Amino acid sequence: SIWNIWCKMSGNGNIDEGFYSRQLYVLGHEAMHRMGTASVLIAGMRGLGVEIAKNVILSGVKSVTVQDQGLTAWEDLSSQFFLKECHIGQNRAACSLQQLSSLNPHVQVSAHPGPLNEDLILKFQVVVLTDSSLDDQRRFGDLCHSKGIKFIVADTKGLCGQLFCDFGKEFEVLDQDGEMPVSVMVQHVSKDNPGVVVCTDDQKHGLSDGSKVVFSEVQGMTELNSIGPVEIKFLSSYSFSICDTSAFHEYTRGGVVTEVKQSCRIHFKPLTEALQDQELLIMNDFGKIARHKTLHLAFQALHNFVKKEQQLPRSWSQSDAESLLAMVRELNEVAQLEDLDEAAVQSLSYTARGDLAPMNAVIGGLAAQEVIKACSGKFTPLQQWLYFDALECLPEEEDRPAESLFSAMQSTSRYDGQIAVFGSAFQEKLERQKYFLVGAGAIGCELLKNFALIGLGAGEKGHITVTDMDFIERSNLNRQFLFRSQDIGKPKSEVAAKAVCEMNPHMKITAHQNRLDPDSEGVYDYNFFMGLDGVAAALDNVEARVYLDGRCVQHLKPLLEGGTLGAKGHTLAVVPHLTESYGPAKSSSSDAIPLCTLKNFPHRIEHTLQWARDQFEGLFKQTPENVNLFLRDSAFIERTLSHGDAEALEILEGVWNSLEGMATRGQRPSSWKDCVTWARLKWETVYNNDIRQLLHCFPPDEVTTTGLPFWSGSKRCPHPLTFDPNNVTHMEYVVAAANLYGHIYGISGTRDFTAIRNILEQAHVPHFTPKSTVKIHVTDKEMEEDKKRGSDDAARLEDLKGKLAASFLKSSTQLYPIDFEKDDDSNFHMDYIVAASNLRAENYDIPAADRHQSKRIAGRIIPAIATTTAAVAGLMCLELLKLVQGHQKITSYRTAYINLAVQYFVLSQPSRPQDFEVSNTTADVQLLNITDQTCRFKSSAYFCIDLDVSPPQISLSSLISCINAHILRVLLVAHPVFVQSGVHHITAFPDVWKFLYFNLYCHDSGKENMLVR
Repeated sequence: SIWNIWCKMSGNGNIDEGFYSRQLYVLGHEAMHRMGTASVLIAGMRGLGVEIAKNVILSGVKSVTVQDQGLTAWEDLSSQFFLKECHIGQNRAACSLQQLSSLNPHVQVSAHPGPLNEDLILKFQVVVLTDSSLDDQRRFGDLCHSKGIKFIVADTKGLCGQLFCDFGKEFEVLDQDGEMPVSVMVQHVSKDNPGVVVCTDDQKHGLSDGSKVVFSEVQGMTELNSIGPVEIKFLSSYSFSICDTSAFHEYTRGGVVTEVKQSCRIHFKPLTEALQDQELLIMNDFGKIARHKTLHLAFQALHNFVKKEQQLPRSWSQSDAESLLAMVRELNEVAQLEDLDEAAVQSLSYTARGDLAPMNAVIGGLAAQEVIKACSGKFTPLQQWLYFDALECLPEEEDRPAESLFSAMQSTSRYDGQIAVFGSAFQEKLERQKYFLVGAGAIGCELLKNFALIGLGAGEKGHITVTDMDFIERSNLNRQFLFRSQDIGKPKSEVAAKAVCEMNPHMKITAHQNRLDPDSEGVYDYNFFMGLDGVAAALDNVEARVYLDGRCVQHLKPLLEGGTLGAKGHTLAVVPHLTESYGPAKSSSSDAIPLCTLKNFPHRIEHTLQWARDQFEGLFKQTPENVNLFLRDSAFIERTLSHGDAEALEILEGVWNSLEGMATRGQRPSSWKDCVTWARLKWETVYNNDIRQLLHCFPPDEVTTTGLPFWSGSKRCPHPLTFDPNNVTHMEYVVAAANLYGHIYGISGTRDFTAIRNILEQAHVPHFTPKSTVKIHVTDKEMEEDKKRGSDDAARLEDLKGKLAASFLKSSTQLYPIDFEKDDDSNFHMDYIVAASNLRAENYDIPAADRHQSKRIAGRIIPAIATTTAAVAGLMCLELLKLVQGHQKITSYRTAYINLAVQYFVLSQPSRPQDFEVSNTTADVQLLNITDQTCRFKSSAYFCIDLDVSPPQISLSSLISCINAHILRVLLVAHPVFVQSGVHHITAFPDVWKFLYFNLYCHDSGKENMLVR
C-alpha cells in the first residue's frame, strides 16, 4: 500500500505502529527508537514490582528482566495480579514470567530468581529496585551512579509511597514537556527595542519567558526571517517581546512564529548524598504542605526499624509505632524539621505491613514513566524524591481497628495485605459492594484489575456490572493490558470481566455491551441505580461523562471519575451533598473551527485536516445515506425542505448528482474509468477552480474598508494548483478518491498508477472562468444572515424537486455509504485524508503533515500511555476506599491533576457544590395520573412554586417540558407563577418509569444558566 511504502522510506518500519499507535502520539518515533535499545532490570516482584514491569513492558523497551528470590505468600495476592493461589510457595519472578511475556511480543522478558548482585546490574541501562533495604539502595545506587546506569527506587508501605531517581552525573533531556512546538500567526511587530510581537486573536501563543522562537513568512520586516532562535519575554496571552528591532524595516503583514524546542542537561546526586538534601523533595498535596519531609525521615527510620527488629512494625501496634516515632525524632535532630508530623509517622507504622493495589498502581505508574524517561530522554525526570500518601483513607479515629484484632490474624486470605491496613470488617464491607463500571477500555481495565485485587463486590452479596459497547482492536493492546491478540474483535466488557475473574475467582461480574445514554434507561433504570453502592466512569468523552454524572446526581450515588490525555490525567470523586459534581466542574470551552475558516481561510494544518475529513463525510457517507433515504422514503424531500432552503439545496443537489447518469452530465459512474474521471474533475474543482474563484472575489492586493490588507493576520492568500500526473500527492488523491467513489457504487478499483495515468490522459477537464456573481462569506455571522434573508435558493429547489420526481430515479440501486475507519491502512480512508489535506495546505502555503500526525488530528485520536492510565486508576481506587469507609469530611477526599511528562503530581481538596439560599419554598403536585402511555396533569391538579431567593438573585417562572422524551422537567427562568388547570401530555410514556424527576433550571442576574440539583 501507499502507507507501507511510506513506512519503508521514512525508516519507521521497525516500529509496530498498529500496536503502539496511541503511545506514539505521546512519545514520538525518536523516543520509541531509543527505548527499543534499552534493557531494564526490575528487582522485586511483589505488587509494586509487577505493576512497574507491566507498564514498562507495554511501553516497548528492548528487554525486561524481573528479579526476585522470594516465594509467593498469601499477602502477595492482594496486589500481585499475575500470582494465583496455586503459586503460593513458588518463586514470584518465575511465576510471573509467562503473563508478563504475553503483554508485548516485541519485548524480551526474562526472570532471574537468583540474588541481586553487581554482575547482574552491570548488564542493564536502567535498574529499578522495589521492596529493597536501604543498605542495598545505597550500595547499588552508588554503583549505578559511577557506571552511568540510570537508577530508580520505588517503594510502598501501606498507604505511603516513595520514589527516587538518579540518572547520573549529567543526563540530557531532549524534549522537556512533550508538547507540540507552538506555531501562531503574527498580527504585528513593532519597530522598537525590544520589539513587541502581537499574534492573531484566534489562538493564544502559549509561550513563556525564556522560550525560543523563529520567524518565517514575515513581510516588510524580513530580517526576522533570517535570524536564529530568539528568546522571548511573555507580555500577554497574545503578545511577547523579542530582540531589538529598531534597525529593521517596517513590518507590513504576514508571518508565522514557531517555537524551537530546547534540550537541557540535568545533574543528579547519588542516593547516599540525596538522602541528606531536602531541596530534592517534591511537595504534591496542598492539604499536607510539609508531609513529604516527614515521610522522608520516616522511610529511613522504617529501614532502621526492620534492620533492628527483623520485621516491619506490627499492624496497629502502639508500641511499634512509638519505637518508630522515636527513631524519626532521632533523625530529626540532624534534619531539624520544625513541623514534624508525628501522627503521620504513627499511621505509617500502623499500616506498613499492608500491600495495597491502588497505592502500587499510583507509584508503579509514576516509576514506570521514569523508566521511559531514562530510556528515551523524553520528558523531564523526577528530581529526585517524591513521597505520596493517602492516610486519609484510614477510618475515622473512633472507628480504627484495635491492635488485638491483628495479633492473632492468620495469613490464609488473598486480602491479607489489605486487611493488615483496614481490618477484616472493612474487607467484608468491600466484598458486599455493588458497583457499576462504565467503560472497559484503558482506565476500565486498570480499574477492574484493582477491583479484583481489593475484592470489590467479591462477596456473596456483592456484584459488579460493567458495560462497554466497543470491540477489541489491535491498537488497544498496548495499554488495555487485559486483552491479548487472540481477543481482537471480541467485546471489551466480556473479555475484561473474564480476565479479572481469572485473577480473583471470587469476583461476580456481569458484562454488558450497552451504550450509556437515554436509549438504555430501560436497562439502567431507577431500580438498577438504587441497587448500587457507587459508580465508576472510565469514559473517553465529555458528553458521556456529563450524562452519567447527571444520572448519579439524580439517584444520589457517588461517582468516581477519571481521564487521561497522553501523560496528563485527572481524578475526581463526586460525593452526594458533599462535593461538586462533574457537570459544573467540566470546562465549557469549545474548539470548534469557524465554518468560513474551513471553507475559505484556513491557516493551520488542523483546518485543512478538518476540511478533508468533512469532504470525506460529505462525499462518501452523508450523500450516499441521503440517496438511500430518498429511494426508500417518499417523504424525504418534504422533510429535507423543513431544514431551510440553504441546507435543503445542498442535500438535494447531492442526491441528484449521485443519481443521474454520466450521459446526462451527472456524476453517477458506470465504470472504473468514470470513477477516475470523477476524481480528476473533483481535484480540479477544489484545488484550482475554487481557489481561482476566491482570488477573483478577493484579489491578492484587496484592502478592507479600513484600508488594511485583506490578506493579512490569520488570512493566508492562496494560490491555485496545476495538476501533475507525476506528482505523487496529486496521484494519491486521485487513486484514493476514485477507489472510495467506486466503492459507494459497487465498482472495484485498483492502485495501479500506470493504468490510472492512462485513463487520466483521456479525461476532459472543462475550462473554468471565475464568476463575478458568486458571493463568498468572510465570517460565519455573514453566512447566517444571508441564510435568514434567503436568496434564489427557492427557484433552484423547485427545479430540483421536479427533477427528483422523475420515476426512473426511484428504480436506481442503493449506494454503499462508507464509515470512516482510521486504523485500516488498506481502505484508502487515510490515503484520501492525507492527500486532500496536504494539497489544500499547499494551496495556502501551510506546512504539510505526515500520515502519523494527520491520523491523530483527523481521526481525533486521544494520545494514551499505560503509565498515566495506571496512576489515574490507582488514584480513583484510593478515593473508592474512602467512599466505602463512609467518610463525610470533604478534607478526606482528593482531586488529582497529574502530568507525568514534567512530574507534575498535585492533589487538592475537591470543591463543594454551589449553594443557593431558598426560603418559604413549596412544591406540590397534588394529582399525577399515568395511564395509557400518557402522563396527564388533570384540570384539578396544580403545581405551585413560591420562592424567595437570596443572592445570587434568581428570578423565576415556569415551563413544563419534556427533554429527550425521557425526563419531564420544570424549567424556571423568570418569576413565581401558579400553574393550574389544563392537561399536559407526554406520549410514548415508558413502562419502566417509576418517577418523574423535576430539575430546577435558573439563570442568575448575569443571565448565566444554571441547573440547581
